[in-house]
Amino acid sequence: MSASKPKLLVVEDDEGLQAQLKWAYDDFEVVQAFDRETALNALRADMPAVVTLDLGLPPDPDGTNEGFAVLDAIMALKPDTKVIVASGHGARESALEAIKRGAYDFYQKPVDIERLGLIVERAFKLFQIESENRSLAERVGEDKRVLGRMITAAPEMQKVARTIERVANANVSVMLLGASGTGKELLARGLHDASDRSGGAFVAINCAAIPENLLESELFGHEKGAFTGAVKTTEGKIEQANGGTLFLDEVGDIPLPLQVKLLRFLQERTIERVGGRQTIAVDTRIVCATHQDLEAMIADGRFREDLFYRLAEIVVKIPTLTERPGDAVLLAKSFLTRFAKEMNPQVKGFAPDALAAIDGWPWPGNVRELENRVKRAVIMADGKLVSAEDLDLLQDGEEGDELALNLKTAREQADRRMIRQALARSEGNISNTAKLLGISRPTLYDLLKQYELRPEDA
Repeated sequence: MSASKPKLLVVEDDEGLQAQLKWAYDDFEVVQAFDRETALNALRADMPAVVTLDLGLPPDPDGTNEGFAVLDAIMALKPDTKVIVASGHGARESALEAIKRGAYDFYQKPVDIERLGLIVERAFKLFQIESENRSLAERVGEDKRVLGRMITAAPEMQKVARTIERVANANVSVMLLGASGTGKELLARGLHDASDRSGGAFVAINCAAIPENLLESELFGHEKGAFTGAVKTTEGKIEQANGGTLFLDEVGDIPLPLQVKLLRFLQERTIERVGGRQTIAVDTRIVCATHQDLEAMIADGRFREDLFYRLAEIVVKIPTLTERPGDAVLLAKSFLTRFAKEMNPQVKGFAPDALAAIDGWPWPGNVRELENRVKRAVIMADGKLVSAEDLDLLQDGEEGDELALNLKTAREQADRRMIRQALARSEGNISNTAKLLGISRPTLYDLLKQYELRPEDA
């Protein structure tokens, strides 16, 4: 029956093509939409796994603006949706822009039904695999690591990790955007380790920490005698990362004159050391990060637009710690284990008031603030358990969720968030988790089964 078939949303204003696509995809339950309003209504009502989206939609059928607006709305409402976009307008430019905005794949009109069918089938299979992986990842009671080194149980961060894994072997520059302390360098290292450049060097440089007059030499190196104190020829960071990855942290702090030289390297893949005349070919991948608003800096003339587009072929936005429910406690426990072993072996865990404070704190400094507070608390703790006072935290109010896809989804998100936090605080103990949530054990078991959360009993 059609109810058991996976749902495919076809957003297409050409009625003839709509009918053709519906006939061609007999294995799917095809839901049709003709414009932005009907597309988003269908998304909320049917929650399809895969969407095919014509970028040329009314009231802009000859352009792509309306189609991109629909794509942005889908990614905001249901980011795990696999969107396959189509356009006959500037195919390459549209494809790059669509992928940047979160699309799964792209095809050019006129439509090849058989080829598109293969893309759709692959999209459904990937959606199914990712859904199963999310279910496994939401099991709590143990450390969750992505990219080999980052601890998280939050779908928001797992999505970031999947994006990085997907682009790791693509020959593109990656820009990581996120507030200070969100783990940008850790993600950059994860990208390097997941790429085919993992055998090469990973070199990191903080552009904000080096004086302007020294930054050029740090990046490009210098020849002997190039300036006072240059007693020998020295390779710069770009050369040191040859065959590997160079991570430019706080790239927005690079001065304009040096931006020109960096742009030339990205275009030509060659450098000249300071004081040198020899052109040196270098095969280095650039991954950069910033917490600044580069688009505003471009408008102010403080950052080159052409350099931005060279550096930001793929942009990955990193959620703050407060946008990763349950992760603060997971990370805090990991930090406590490490620091207690190094600095205060008598410390064995957190007191209940400390766990409550960690859950409630807004973490303006993100993971770095959490790590520093736990480290200090472990050093200062007098007993076996770290208290809220040791952490120097005051419990704050809960923050509200952003508008969800629909009411059902909002309720599920709230339930999942509270259950994950309670499980983390009780270390997976079912009885204690039920008490924290104010529900019975049978009710908790029902919820765990409903949301496919399967913690081990403590």
